[in-house]
Amino acid sequence: YGIAENEQMPDIAADAKAIAFGNFKRGYTIVDRIGTRILRDPYTNKPFVGFYTTKRTGGMLVDSQAIKLLKIAAA
Repeated sequence: YGIAENEQMPDIAADAKAIAFGNFKRGYTIVDRIGTRILRDPYTNKPFVGFYTTKRTGGMLVDSQAIKLLKIAAA
């Protein structure tokens, strides 16, 4: 398995689940919704044109047996 650092995981401390190990391809799915929304900004000063874009994505744990979290014990 590869190693990746995620700054969103908690720091190592008592009772923290700071390390995740497993097969993330099997255990977690990322979904990109088809289509991007583009909206032209009607208030941008001429000769400039502004656009707002949005794209929806999501993710979900699909197999909890594929990923395990290490809970740090209190010293």
